[in-house]
Amino acid sequence: MILEQALVAARAVALTHRIGGEALPAPATRVLIDPRRAEPFAEAPDAAVADVEAAVAAARSALAGPWRRMKPVDRGRLLSAVAKRLLEEQDRFAMVETLNMGKPLRQARGDVSGAVRFFEYYAGMADKLQGETIPLGPGMMAWTEREPVGVTAQIVPWNGPLGMLARGLAPALAAGCTAVVKPAETTPLTAVMLADLLTEVGLPPGVVNVVLGPGTTGAALAAHPGINHITFTGSVATGKAVMAAAATHLASVTLELGGKSPVVVLDDADLDAAAEGVVRGITTNAGQVCAAGSRLIVDRRVASALIDRVVARIGTLSLGHGLEDPDIGPLASEIQHRRVLGAVGHAVAHGDHILWGGERPDRAGYFVNPAVLSTTPSSPLAQEEVFGPVLAVLEVDDPAHALRVANDSRYGLVAGIYSRNIDRALAFARAAEVGQVFVNRYLSGGVETPVGGVKNSGFGREKGLRGLDAYLRTKCTTVAFDEA
Repeated sequence: MILEQALVAARAVALTHRIGGEALPAPATRVLIDPRRAEPFAEAPDAAVADVEAAVAAARSALAGPWRRMKPVDRGRLLSAVAKRLLEEQDRFAMVETLNMGKPLRQARGDVSGAVRFFEYYAGMADKLQGETIPLGPGMMAWTEREPVGVTAQIVPWNGPLGMLARGLAPALAAGCTAVVKPAETTPLTAVMLADLLTEVGLPPGVVNVVLGPGTTGAALAAHPGINHITFTGSVATGKAVMAAAATHLASVTLELGGKSPVVVLDDADLDAAAEGVVRGITTNAGQVCAAGSRLIVDRRVASALIDRVVARIGTLSLGHGLEDPDIGPLASEIQHRRVLGAVGHAVAHGDHILWGGERPDRAGYFVNPAVLSTTPSSPLAQEEVFGPVLAVLEVDDPAHALRVANDSRYGLVAGIYSRNIDRALAFARAAEVGQVFVNRYLSGGVETPVGGVKNSGFGREKGLRGLDAYLRTKCTTVAFDEA
């Protein structure tokens, strides 16, 4: 039975800190819950201040030692070896990820494949981080070099434990940085497994360290003066706290925070394609995605026809244990379950109308039926991130109205638009106040395409070539010489 296989794989992991290439014993203090059964399956420790200190010290030692002396081409080969081993272990990582977080197995496999691709992509960049020469005239020469920024803190969210870690860690390693990783306290397993795999392929001790624990562990890491850069994905409030902590020692930060992403459907759109994209955007990972398309902004002339398609498609989706590979798995925790159900109830109390779903099904685990609600731009449902499968529908009169409603948000992570008129679509893409726009296929792109937010969705870019920028600093050398 696949559940038994996943439990065996998870319990085989020595679930404790990885510091300096070693598994350090620590007392278990935290119970991990299988969100499908709402039952415990493992225990993990919380880091003490001394653990954070040791991890940063190990990362600084590795930065000044063998990692700095390693040739870029050899760093790239190590990252390629990580990708190869991770691909070989795809099923094991995916089963454990699903057991720990709840997402359907096919989505967990997709996350592992994405992690493989991150290491492949940035392996190819390790020996191509070139500087440039600057013309200054006779008797002068200047050039730039790209250097690693130093020790990085990777504070990883619970909704994409492996994929989000690889997204930040792979470019950091390609750039020559070292790292201290703090996975979410509820989903630490695959981060520890990846650290063991990195040791297995020959990564020098201390280059990547993992400390487990709650937000206080992340706060101690963000405030540590030995950290040069922090990559954080999570809530706006916590992102602001991370930024304030980083300011005490002038560390740079990359922040991907909340989202209330609009999917705009104009009156000339392919409604079947739009319905498929809308449903994918709000049900992937049970809506627990920063880029979830949680606002459907639709021209009222096609609203009824589109909503019928969306509801019909949602009605065919299956719910179940992620290891059974349903269309939608449970929410990740009891806290998240209460939050989503509470948001639906709050919306109805404020006058929004349920068009489909939104209730808790009669089964064990942290499940909720996807909800579709008609709302208005000023409603809390249209303004606040729910982080669950809850779709707010807003009807508009024309493309200009759609753009105004789309931009009427404190968030600005991604947006989508469906239209057969490329002029309309590109005009929207140019004016949308977001970091990434999908035209006629929501949540498309890949490792090569940069992502990041504006407004309260944060700043900095991850993925693609731009994903390297946070982990590199530029040094300029200028030489005066006698040409005679």
